[in-house]
Amino acid sequence: MMSLAEKYILVTGGTGFLGRQVTAELIRAGADCDKITCVGRQKYDLRRLDDCKEAVDGKQIVIHLAAHVGGIGLNQAKPAELFYDNLMMGAQLIDCAYRAGVEKFVCIGTICAYPKYTPVPFKESDLWNGYPEETNAPYGIAKKALLVQLQAYRQQYGFNGIYLLPVNLYGPRDNFDPASSHVIPALIHKIHSAQQRGETAIEVWGDGSPSREFLYVEDAARGIVMATQAYNEPDPINLGTGEEITIKDLVMMIAHLMDFNGEIHWQTDKPNGQPRRCLDTSQAAQAFGFRAQVSLAEGLRQTIAWYRALHHQG
Repeated sequence: MMSLAEKYILVTGGTGFLGRQVTAELIRAGADCDKITCVGRQKYDLRRLDDCKEAVDGKQIVIHLAAHVGGIGLNQAKPAELFYDNLMMGAQLIDCAYRAGVEKFVCIGTICAYPKYTPVPFKESDLWNGYPEETNAPYGIAKKALLVQLQAYRQQYGFNGIYLLPVNLYGPRDNFDPASSHVIPALIHKIHSAQQRGETAIEVWGDGSPSREFLYVEDAARGIVMATQAYNEPDPINLGTGEEITIKDLVMMIAHLMDFNGEIHWQTDKPNGQPRRCLDTSQAAQAFGFRAQVSLAEGLRQTIAWYRALHHQG
């Protein structure tokens, strides 16, 4: 297992939702906080080659979390930006890391890379067996291209790059902007807003039939750091809980936890997205001992409590 002590570590997206948790987990695992560099878009635009060169200079480990990402609405509105931004950030950063002599590159992929009709549970070997669901294909393909790049750099240069596929994340400090958020923060925001306005109904995209899997952000951070320390193979690895829930049941669970008894109006003219998502997480357990610890109900309670406390404080 790699010791993180004395390692100079770059965490792209380190000031964001997942990045803060990964940084905290790195420190818990023995990394020196003074040797961790967390960068966000305010400091570096990783679409620019010079910024990538500067960011990786002197680093021994790079954990690439930075992404331009959102829910179905953003994927529909900005497919070109999502493709270009994610491809350019990752491709340039990987090349610069290799040229700078970085010891290990940890790339965070996306569940959106899987084919639209992947058999459930998704196995890593299914990744190339079809085209992704159309609404998030540009984002998913851009991120999946980075797996190809890392495997090619390993083959030609011996560069140690690994690729992790986390399922949908959620938790405190998530993106709750209704214009770009994923389903859990979008629902929490929607129900909270309805309660504040005294409304007795909310609208939800789709018909509620698709299924999803969700991983609490602290669990995800722990899995990423465990892989950073102990996984050094070219094959992609899923990170998730292995538990599937329909969007309809998720809405009911969040409404119950938030004491919302109003009506749910399903907007069936809006897209459902991929029909089913649930991961086979056995490889992560076998390769580096990762298993999720936080249940969906408990993670939702903590996320809702954080969101309400934030709004109570104004």
